[in-house]
Amino acid sequence: MKVLGRWSYFCLYVVLTAPAGVAQQKVDFAKDVRPILQARCFPCHGDRVQMHGLRLDREADAFRGGTSGVPAITRGNSSQSLLMRYVTGADNKTVMPPTGPRLSTEQIALLRDWIEEGAVWPAEAMSGGMRKGTDHWAFRPVVQPPIPNIKSDWIRNPIDAFLLAKLQERQWKPAAAAAPRALMRRIYLDLTGLPPTPAEQEAYLKRPDVAALVDELLARPAYGERWGRHWLDLARYAETNGYERDATKPNAWRYRDYVIDSFNRDKPFDRFVMEQLAGDELPDANGETFTALGYYRLGPWDDEPADPKTDRFDQLDDIVSTTSQVFLGLTLGCARCHDHKFEPLTARDYYSMVAIFNGLERPRDGRTEFDLPVGTWAQIDALNERDRRIQDWEKRSAAVRTEARERLLVSGSAKLPPDAVAAFRVKPQERSEEQKKLAEKYEKQLSEETGASLTTVERASIEGNQQAVDQLRRATPDLPRAYYLNEPKPEPPATYLLVRGKAEQLGPLVPAATPEVMGAQPGFPATPARSSLRRLTLARWITSRQNTLTARVMVNRVWQHHFGEGLVRTPSDFGVMGERPTHPELLDWLATWFMDNGWSVKKLHRLILASNAYRMGKEWNPEYGEKDPEDRMLWRMPYQRLEVEAIRDSALSASGELNPQMSGPSMYPQIPAAALEGNSDPDKIWKASDEAEASRRTVYAFLKRSMVVPFLEVLDLCDTSRSAAKRQNTSVATQALTLFNGDFINLQARRFAARLRREAGENVEAQIDLAYRLALARPATAKEVAVMGEFVQRESLEEMCRVIYNLNEFAYVD
Repeated sequence: MKVLGRWSYFCLYVVLTAPAGVAQQKVDFAKDVRPILQARCFPCHGDRVQMHGLRLDREADAFRGGTSGVPAITRGNSSQSLLMRYVTGADNKTVMPPTGPRLSTEQIALLRDWIEEGAVWPAEAMSGGMRKGTDHWAFRPVVQPPIPNIKSDWIRNPIDAFLLAKLQERQWKPAAAAAPRALMRRIYLDLTGLPPTPAEQEAYLKRPDVAALVDELLARPAYGERWGRHWLDLARYAETNGYERDATKPNAWRYRDYVIDSFNRDKPFDRFVMEQLAGDELPDANGETFTALGYYRLGPWDDEPADPKTDRFDQLDDIVSTTSQVFLGLTLGCARCHDHKFEPLTARDYYSMVAIFNGLERPRDGRTEFDLPVGTWAQIDALNERDRRIQDWEKRSAAVRTEARERLLVSGSAKLPPDAVAAFRVKPQERSEEQKKLAEKYEKQLSEETGASLTTVERASIEGNQQAVDQLRRATPDLPRAYYLNEPKPEPPATYLLVRGKAEQLGPLVPAATPEVMGAQPGFPATPARSSLRRLTLARWITSRQNTLTARVMVNRVWQHHFGEGLVRTPSDFGVMGERPTHPELLDWLATWFMDNGWSVKKLHRLILASNAYRMGKEWNPEYGEKDPEDRMLWRMPYQRLEVEAIRDSALSASGELNPQMSGPSMYPQIPAAALEGNSDPDKIWKASDEAEASRRTVYAFLKRSMVVPFLEVLDLCDTSRSAAKRQNTSVATQALTLFNGDFINLQARRFAARLRREAGENVEAQIDLAYRLALARPATAKEVAVMGEFVQRESLEEMCRVIYNLNEFAYVD
């Protein structure tokens, strides 16, 4: 136990013995004392946890003391107050706080002066302290508000009414509608991440039916590839563990395919949530729901941690933090070491959520991770029974071989060197280093000699055993395998609140529970079944209509990807420190509408894209812009740069090289040699795919945490080590260099030019016009044809294609 050093004691002596000045101001409990107690004492001695029976957040408890029977505070006498003895280090056996930095001399002086002045504790001093924010808007029930009663030809559906009501409060008008071509391209890129082909452009312009276009695009597989990628950002999807070795997660790509397929099938969002949180605990668990459990295992993992106990809680923290942010929009992870400093979330809330997931285990053997079979429980049970029986037959064959091997070694008929024979006669765990090397060197030769020495009876026995194994495999074939955590025991381990988040400092036992601020607790089963059923209970609670956050969070995410910003601009933080919604009534109306319509994301798309709000143009209004430069009132459609996946896929689409192959193991895009030179193993770290395979959509690119494809990284691919609610949108020189000089764009420019020659012939004007239609979804203007024609004559068609790929218009939605 640490004690104060000499210098600290000297400083403390000066503070404690300094005479009070005539003008000294009395200590204010609310301003001076409560913040110290709340930050440094309440995590162990507050309303949720009382270590050693001591509670310091209530006056009577604080003055009574804990289990020692000695008052923690003695009014007017700081030297007799146990609290002061502990925080000053005057007691060699007990120094408080037990972890983290000691209290500063200023903090100690404030506590000493407050006690000496009589330890005045105003009755109202603690009100609103620990539970500040419980009346926050996001924790209030979701109630559908009335639609504003506004008469206007601009209103196509309730979304427009809510937005127009806000604009009319300022006497503003929404921007004019976008041009048909601009709106068409916006919808294509928004829903599929791909530009319309020239034939699709002409078909739409002949019959500009937005609703029909939206329905058609939502039915395309490209929709799931586009919107599944948004969810993968939230789920911190990558296919390797990170850290030094950055090993590949076996079959992690199946989770990616599950997400894409779920969006394409318009799986109800509440079901989507339940499968990822409790796919194995659902009554109808199957291969798909087991694959969904990959959500838990996608985060970084250290395969050789310095402190295994701490690492275990780091893994649980990844799950709790991600789950609370993704589904609830809460930063619960900030309560790991102490009660949340800003939100009404406590350390007990945090560890009660840890208890829900504490039964999950990572299938592995040391550094080697395993995937697991997926199917119905009946199929998995049958497979496990098959494998158990196969193991029995294989043990019988192994026993026969072992007996023959020993016979060979003892008989002296083995053709191995004598020292090798001697090495094999020693138990593997007892061999010297030299014997281990000999055994490894001659293992194959001994195995061959043993096989040749088998008797007729022994061979028949082994063959019979193998026939039994083959029959078992035919009767019960292997199942597909996926990458997920499992809960092998119905009784999860006990969960304790960790003092200051330290794995070695166990606090009180905590039960499985949801954050108290969220209202009534779900009934966690007392009698487990195949597993604890805690995750299924949590999933049902999260997707309950009584939950105030889930529907709000999801509709806000969908809105964000359509408009660039959410109605709440902190999409994974709906707490006190997050931003308030710009249109709270619209948010709640959408949330209730979403639940009333079967949690259908595709129906939500149709609703939003049917509004005039979505169809607005992007014209700037200087007056509105001066007062609302961030367009929070949505008086126009904001400009949005495409994500890197849509930029890369659009380039492949324009060049005609886009490979439409869906699902399956990931492809490896080409990486510049310079990016591999600094790696210790450049020949093995990245096996690039051939051009056709690498031309699949970018969502199928292999994501290695220690080796992100430079093209993706420089154009703001999200950080895969944590949940990413929103992509960064940077503007740096390396982006321009990558898009102009990078290998990928230059290759696509060559392929683009070859396509133009094939489809437009040798007429330069026809080539230019087709290039604009393919890349920008519009014909080239007369001026563009003239300027680009001169450029092609001076440079080349390939260089013109490279210029088009670098136009702002190519990288931005409109």
